[in-house]
Amino acid sequence: MNAAEQARSLELAQAIASAAALFRERFPDARANLNPWRDDPLTRAYREQETLDLSFHFPGWSPRLQCRSLLVQLRLERAANPGAPPPRLLGVLIRGLTYDAERWRLATLGDWRPSGSYLPQPEVSERLREICRELFLLFGTPEPAVGGEERAA
Repeated sequence: MNAAEQARSLELAQAIASAAALFRERFPDARANLNPWRDDPLTRAYREQETLDLSFHFPGWSPRLQCRSLLVQLRLERAANPGAPPPRLLGVLIRGLTYDAERWRLATLGDWRPSGSYLPQPEVSERLREICRELFLLFGTPEPAVGGEERAA
């Protein structure tokens, strides 16, 4: 679901803004979009209340990222509700996209490595993993195990 639509409390609005700032800090050329999904019947039929979705668009092709845009989906423990404490972050999915297809994806499951047909450069992949670790900290959630090993906090 569009992150802008989920900002129903001050705490969650601050978390969304901080998440966008994390990406902008590491990728200054990126333009944040808190409403990546169109508002049409088909999109509404598939929207997930338990995600915060935001995207970042680059002014052109990024050879280091091997894409033009990033779609970031933050999977939450439950839907965000007004007056309730912010939900825990369960996982992060980042997709590298072009106008016509997904090029790669990185999920905070397994080994946290990107998979796909055209992968970002290794130092950029590490930067994306750092952002994911910081997102877990931002939401006050212990970082999940990577590749079956416990992560140090």
